[in-house]
Amino acid sequence: MAVLHHPPLPRRHRFHLDEHLPVDHKLSRVYRVGAGLIGLVLLAFGILGLLDKVGFFDTRGDTVAGLNTNGALSVLSIVVGTLLFLGMVRGGNFASSLNITLGGLFLLSGFVNLALLETGLNFLAFRIQNVLFSFVVGVLLLLFGMYGRVGSALPHDNPYWRQRHPEQAEREERARAESRGDALHRSASVHGGHL
Repeated sequence: MAVLHHPPLPRRHRFHLDEHLPVDHKLSRVYRVGAGLIGLVLLAFGILGLLDKVGFFDTRGDTVAGLNTNGALSVLSIVVGTLLFLGMVRGGNFASSLNITLGGLFLLSGFVNLALLETGLNFLAFRIQNVLFSFVVGVLLLLFGMYGRVGSALPHDNPYWRQRHPEQAEREERARAESRGDALHRSASVHGGHL
């Protein structure tokens, strides 16, 4: 009986969302600013809601800063705001991934709570303005999180582009190194072999 040997499968490059970016990379600043600004808004809303001393699961809630709230929504806002501040402090891909994840959850929350309006299951005391706020915050967090990370026209020096196109990035790096070497060789020959 003959044993068939299959050729090895080509090695695929694994794609990780949490690859490390340099700490001072300009994209990290965008992720940090987005997380910090939205975290500050959520913390302020949550603290003001707790100061209003509305019942924890009171479905009628009370109005704070133009939005309806109750104790549960206030505590949830403080927790999410604190998470965003943690993302701001940590920065890098952690902040980006956190912004993307929470942005998606805010959008989902908007749809779920839209369906629960005017029902007895509206435990977070959402009103239509809360739903709209949830959609706006979700879109903003997604924009901040995906900035420079997703798109069809990312520059070739972008770390995410380089990660998704490792062979082409390697070819371009070799070409740059060769052109630097040629320029160095020409400069040396012009100066009589002295740099």
